[in-house]
Amino acid sequence: MESKSKDLWVLCETNEDGTAKNIGVELLNPGRRLADKQGGKLVSVVIGYKTDAAVKDVSTHGADQVIVVDSEEFQRYSTDAYVAALAHLLEKYAPTSMLIGATPNGRDLGPRLSCHLGTGLTADCTALDIDEDSGNIAWTRPAFGGNLMAVILCPDHRPQLGTVRPGVFKKPEAGEDKAEVIREDFHVEACKIRTSLLQVIREEGGEVVDLEGADIIVSGGRGVGGPEGFGVIRDLADALGATVGASRAAVDEGWISHAHQVGQTGKTVGPKLYIACGISGAIQHLAGMSSSDVIVAINKDPEAPIFSVADYGIVGKISEVVPALTAEINKAKA
Repeated sequence: MESKSKDLWVLCETNEDGTAKNIGVELLNPGRRLADKQGGKLVSVVIGYKTDAAVKDVSTHGADQVIVVDSEEFQRYSTDAYVAALAHLLEKYAPTSMLIGATPNGRDLGPRLSCHLGTGLTADCTALDIDEDSGNIAWTRPAFGGNLMAVILCPDHRPQLGTVRPGVFKKPEAGEDKAEVIREDFHVEACKIRTSLLQVIREEGGEVVDLEGADIIVSGGRGVGGPEGFGVIRDLADALGATVGASRAAVDEGWISHAHQVGQTGKTVGPKLYIACGISGAIQHLAGMSSSDVIVAINKDPEAPIFSVADYGIVGKISEVVPALTAEINKAKA
């Protein structure tokens, strides 16, 4: 497909109540930079039902233009409906590139959309830039189990598509609502939507762990010693009003559910404060939390790799340091 513009598009996923999911706003941050380098507009694509709140959100966070598809058949995500809507829009406007969040829905949507359009897709990106020699987007993603980072270009086909991990980029600052809003009247016949969502079953009896939206995360690793070791982690998290995270090692041991996992095979996060307790700092874990504003590492091994990325480090046993830290925080709050 040949591009008609140098515009860069960002897909804004919506919740069932029509509000914007965080990832659609986060991607306006790198999207702004890339669109300016390409010499085009930053366009947010909002698909859902009763989406006025989402449209306002992306409009005030930097989008130059918002293209909206608002219809009841888009209230819940379905592959058929969303691929049909996006393919229609992309073929009509033909931008040069598009960013999609690497969420469960985005990971489903991206490959189907790229196949439909006959273009490439770079999945699970953690960094974005423009290649100076070719002008193409340089998509950076982990490869070989996160042991190296690959930079991928899509020189021959358009649009350039990529899915980007949630939590990698910070939301841009909110400003004036100045975006041009274009509403597209697009519908998908019910007979063409081959799947439907029957039931949502939440892990651990309904527990929802919002790592990506958390301002403070306290994570435990193999160094906590066992499932009972997460008791002091939760106490510290409660004192700070934080969310509990975990390394893959702790999850693999069965000490805590996968919903808490941070890292290459878990969630990518960027909180204001990340406290790593008993986490050695394997590259797979660092890939998921190194963009945090402030990192505090607590580990009994002074040579642990986690200290190389930490802003503050405490060498000591988790069972001694964390309760003492919790007590001081509670004392200060009192």
